[in-house]
Amino acid sequence: MKKYIKDFVLTENKQLHSAYALMKFRPQDGELPDMLPGQFVEVRIDDSTTTYLRRPISIHNIDSNNKELWLLVRRAGDGTNRLASYKEGTIVNMVLPLGNTFTMPADKQHQPLLIGGGVGVAPLLYWGKVLQEQGLRPAFLLGARTDKDLLQLDDFEAVGDVYLSTEDGSAGEKGFVTQHSVLQQQFSYIYTCGPKPMMQAVARIAREKDVPCEVSLENMMACGVGACLCCVEDTVEGHVCVCKEGPIFNIDRLQW
Repeated sequence: MKKYIKDFVLTENKQLHSAYALMKFRPQDGELPDMLPGQFVEVRIDDSTTTYLRRPISIHNIDSNNKELWLLVRRAGDGTNRLASYKEGTIVNMVLPLGNTFTMPADKQHQPLLIGGGVGVAPLLYWGKVLQEQGLRPAFLLGARTDKDLLQLDDFEAVGDVYLSTEDGSAGEKGFVTQHSVLQQQFSYIYTCGPKPMMQAVARIAREKDVPCEVSLENMMACGVGACLCCVEDTVEGHVCVCKEGPIFNIDRLQW
């Protein structure tokens, strides 16, 4: 897909949580590029003396009617803290779209299962919408430490069936997502994004059930085009740049 360097206007910054902001952007020139679920953008942080490189953020959703790009930003360091604090009307420069996309399941007799942990839920909303548009009813399994860390449940429930897991049992089933009872059901495909140990555990379950599984890796990225080599992942084909060859990988390609 063609890549762009574009200026966007921040149209809404909704603070979902002390650590999370839902940010909506509209292209300054009015033309929203085609973007696919699983892809990401590289955001330039203009007003930080410590953030020299762009920050990679997953594409959370595309609102075609309003020509808006949604990003779910977690405050992790100076760069993302400044980004999440921007006021409406701020101009933000991005390189996009970067990376690859998820694979549409061939078996449409069963639900696809989308498993997200923490900010790993970010790429799953847009993918769930695309699955829904293709006549599928996705199931979301969303995990967090507490009920206060669960984000945008109404948006996910509008797209598919939602199952919850919290470590303290304050919402859904108590425990990790990999312990949830919904995993006893039959699914056509599993997609997951979140902390690496969680994704590795999901991959083991998928292999045991002989269900195709794709993961969205969150390796540290700087350039977004495979030049800086800081996001390299070891695969069965050798070392590859996650930003260029991924971030979506079938688990059969990974040395997990």
